[in-house]
This record gives sequence, C-alpha cells and structure tokens, in this order.
Amino acid sequence: MSEAPRLTGLNPAAKLIAALGIGLGLVPAVDVVTGGIVLAAVLLCVPFSGVDRRTLLILAGPFVLMGLSSAAVNHLYGEQGLEGAIGVAVRLLAIALPGLLAAITSDPTDMADGLVQRLRVPERPAMGVLAALRLIPLLADQWRTITLARRARGLEAGYNPANVVRLFFGRLFALLVRAIRIGTLLATAMDARAFGTGPRTHARVSRWRVGDTLLLVGAALLLAVAYTVSARLGTLVLLFS
Repeated sequence: MSEAPRLTGLNPAAKLIAALGIGLGLVPAVDVVTGGIVLAAVLLCVPFSGVDRRTLLILAGPFVLMGLSSAAVNHLYGEQGLEGAIGVAVRLLAIALPGLLAAITSDPTDMADGLVQRLRVPERPAMGVLAALRLIPLLADQWRTITLARRARGLEAGYNPANVVRLFFGRLFALLVRAIRIGTLLATAMDARAFGTGPRTHARVSRWRVGDTLLLVGAALLLAVAYTVSARLGTLVLLFS
C-alpha cells in the first residue's frame, strides 16, 4: 500500500462528483439522523485525507460558525424547536465538509485536468478554478502583510469590539482591492498566452481508476443507508413534507 493518504490519490473529478452528489442528496432531508449519519461517515474519512487537524479546523471554522448561527436562528424563530435547529446545523456541515475535503485533498493542476478531461468543463472556467486555488496561499500572505502593516501604523483594536469589527472590515476591503488587482494582471497574462481560444494539449492525463468508481458507489450507498436508517427509526423529515 502506498504511504500517500488515500483521498489524495483519487481523481479530483470523482471527489467533486461525490461531494456534489452528497450535497444534493441531503437537500430534501432536514432531520438530525440522516445528516448525522452522513456527517459521521465523512468525519471517519478525515484521517485518510492527509490534512492535519489544525488546518482542517481553520478551514472548517466558517462552516461551523454558519451551522451554529443557523441553529440559533432556527431555535429562536423556527417551529421545530431544538431538534430542528440541531438538524439544520448537522445538515449544513454534512453538505459542506465533503466539498471542503475534495478541495483541500486535490492538487490544483490535477483539479483543472480532471474538470477539463473528465467532466468536459470548458477550459476558461477550469483555468479560473486553477488560478483561484493557486492564489489562495498568496491571498493568505497578503492578509498577514496587511495586518502587520496596520499594526506597525498603530492601528490596534485593543479590547473594543467595535474597533475589532471596524478594523477587520478595513483589512477585508484592502484584501479585496489587492485580489482584484492580482486577478486583473492574471487575466491579462492568460489572455496573452491564448488561454481559452482553442483546443489545447495537456501535459498530464487525468486517469480514472477503480478507486474513483468505488468512491461514487460509496457516496450513493451512504445516502441510501442514511435515508433507510432514518426512515426505519421514524425520524425522517423531508423538506416539503
């Protein structure tokens, strides 16, 4: 067996299809059990992702906050009480986590190759995905640079929550401006190299293996098991029921 984590060896196109299938499959179910079974199964795959826990927690943080805020809103203003609120949060995490794992366990170039060669995505949007994934570390460095530069100018929030929010959105706006500038330069450079003007050759072939097919079968079986168990327990609640 290879020492490489299993998820990183799968075709990115297969991981995207599996994540999309799980996300769409969970849309009709709003109960805790269905989403909880899927979420538990996805969490069991985390040790095989090759992503350290700290990185995963940082990247999953916004989704956790979204889940908690959605649960709070549904608990306060919804009609299904605490159980319905927990079901909303679990369902959101069960939909988001597979897509997150698919993205962070895939090499950006392999992702673009899989989109073009396997999913027949046009080259322009595929190259856009590749550029976006490649720019994520650069934008993280830019964020740190902006933070240190403002700190050097004495722009500190201290213990004032209002200043924390104000300075955060100020840094966010500065990062947005830099991202637009970088994106404009990148688009100009790609147009100068004739990206998207016609058929292009590929340096690497995106291969589809048995493991990729098994991943899709496993995703379908996971949804079937989740719905079956929830229906047998009498907890299944559909969105429009």
